[in-house]
Amino acid sequence: MSGNKELVFKCDFDEYMDFGAYKARGGFKALREAMEAGPEKVIETLKNSRLRGRGGAAFPTGAKIEMVSKAKDKTRYIICNGDEGEPGTFKDRFIMTHLPFQLLEGIIISAYAAGAERGFIYVRHEYPEAQKELKRAIATVEAAGFLGENILGSGFSLKLEIFSGAGSYLCGEETALLSSMEGKKGRPRLKPPYPTVAGLWDKPTLINNVETLSNVPCITGKGAEWYRSIGTEDSHGTKLISLSGDVRKRGLYEIPFGTTFREIIYGFGGGPKDGREVKAVNIGGASGVLVPPEFLDTPLEYASCAKAGITIGSGAVFVLDDTREILDNVHNRVRFFLGESCGKCTPCREGLRQIDILMGKFREGTAVAEDIEKLERYTRVMQDAAFCGLGQAAGNSLISSLVHYRDEYIRGCALPETETKVREEALA
Repeated sequence: MSGNKELVFKCDFDEYMDFGAYKARGGFKALREAMEAGPEKVIETLKNSRLRGRGGAAFPTGAKIEMVSKAKDKTRYIICNGDEGEPGTFKDRFIMTHLPFQLLEGIIISAYAAGAERGFIYVRHEYPEAQKELKRAIATVEAAGFLGENILGSGFSLKLEIFSGAGSYLCGEETALLSSMEGKKGRPRLKPPYPTVAGLWDKPTLINNVETLSNVPCITGKGAEWYRSIGTEDSHGTKLISLSGDVRKRGLYEIPFGTTFREIIYGFGGGPKDGREVKAVNIGGASGVLVPPEFLDTPLEYASCAKAGITIGSGAVFVLDDTREILDNVHNRVRFFLGESCGKCTPCREGLRQIDILMGKFREGTAVAEDIEKLERYTRVMQDAAFCGLGQAAGNSLISSLVHYRDEYIRGCALPETETKVREEALA
């Protein structure tokens, strides 16, 4: 990580922030101040900070907390989504194992603002170390009087526990997560109603990602204006970037919004190895997009990325150098989603199956030009008609690769190159 003490995550990558170290750096001071100010002031500060959800959806955090706080039903829940199933993403795991007290303070403040007196941290079962650290941290915070009954004499109580997920990628989606917690199949629900109105056991529920909640103590402690001073006018604060693939320095980096992807890859990651060049970059994880090097000067901010067709998503950045095959990379992602699809809706279930077959033909060199059109058509149907975000986003890397690396698909056709290009132009 950055190790920049002026940013949100005041920790180096190899540093574990224990309770004593966290308190010495101002830990739980924000919680005291929040309880002195009251829930309305906390919500106002978070809204003014313009913090957006860091799990991918980028919904305004303060507005979501306010929705739960205004619910008529006084039985409310808070859930911290630590499922982190997006391939290439490891930021939340780091927070849970190295910065658990910052996360817990963020959960407690958010629960206080929302009026939720029972909470859960949903952690995938593949993260046993994270579950162990969080359980230990919860016990420590309870013993210190920052969690449990009548926190700091405020009259507010919060019972917090760990819920172990079964390892389904789909349960990263909030309504599928709720279904799994209720003992049902981890499948998405129809929205509305949204979880802020009818969430866990049909009660108002605040669901936020690990990184999102970990931003809360700094914002409530230092103020909205301080937070907005980091980043850009469009996108405030920082984003944790999981950088991997063909770069010299893979790892987790805290990046202020406005930093370009070129700076992330070459400045933080050291660029590709000697003699190699960047061929493509996958941004946003398996559900993200593939872009060529000419897109690397795009700044990391929501408006600029949307304009360039880039999905920031969970903040995963995977670099492919010029030894990589685009079709291999894309097909691998298709197979991942095919295995993770719940099979509930036809566009996702059958669309992915057919795309998997077609991608196999391109890799074998037995495809025909019409198969390119089929890939586009099947992907568009999934994007428009799939029931949940998995099916809607499963074809992002495929459709972006068809735009930027179309020649590689043409080379996977069995027809002579000249004839294939003629037919390809006709299809276009």
